[in-house]
Amino acid sequence: MNIVIFGAGGRAGRRAVAEATRRGHHVTAVVRDPHGHPDLHGHPDLHSHPDQRQAHLVAGDVTDQASVERAAAGHDAAISAAVDLAAPAHDFFTTATRALTTAAAHTGVRRLVVVGLASILPGASGAPLMDQPGYPNEYRSFYLGHAAGLHELRNSDLDWAYVAPTGDFDHHGTPTGHYRITEHADPAGRITYADFAIALLDEIDTPRCHRAAITVQQP
Repeated sequence: MNIVIFGAGGRAGRRAVAEATRRGHHVTAVVRDPHGHPDLHGHPDLHSHPDQRQAHLVAGDVTDQASVERAAAGHDAAISAAVDLAAPAHDFFTTATRALTTAAAHTGVRRLVVVGLASILPGASGAPLMDQPGYPNEYRSFYLGHAAGLHELRNSDLDWAYVAPTGDFDHHGTPTGHYRITEHADPAGRITYADFAIALLDEIDTPRCHRAAITVQQP
């Protein structure tokens, strides 16, 4: 397939690019400034196999609908791992989600997979993790921004999946090559970026989650 990946310069985005190219997809990697990511074409994971494809690196702004449409034109599916910590979270995630869903409708993108956040998803009690006693809330405005973006997804007509780590990313763990979908979010759950990327691409190649959110962690 032709897959466009927004936020390709970040940790989750880079791993998604690597996994998508490993599977033989044609990948367009979108970043704000390609000059700031000169290694993205040559990411080590992109050269695991001699015949493996390389990503096509382009400039784009996920909050600008015209920019998203230019990048998404001619693609079958999109992944968004984009984030801008310098911008107000509510404004960023709502604007980006609207741009993505509208652009998808205009360009024929059939499937959107978004990197999500466990904090806004139900835990064992049924309440979002961020509302459970003892949960750290110093970044609550960021959580609420993600929640606003998910609300925009739910209001769209697009076929989407919102995929979040069950708890958080394991930044230094060893990838297993596997993951499992969990029943609810759990602050103790962990998953490496490489294994998370497998879950993202599975939701492109063999979708199980339609217009819904899921959480994933190491098996």
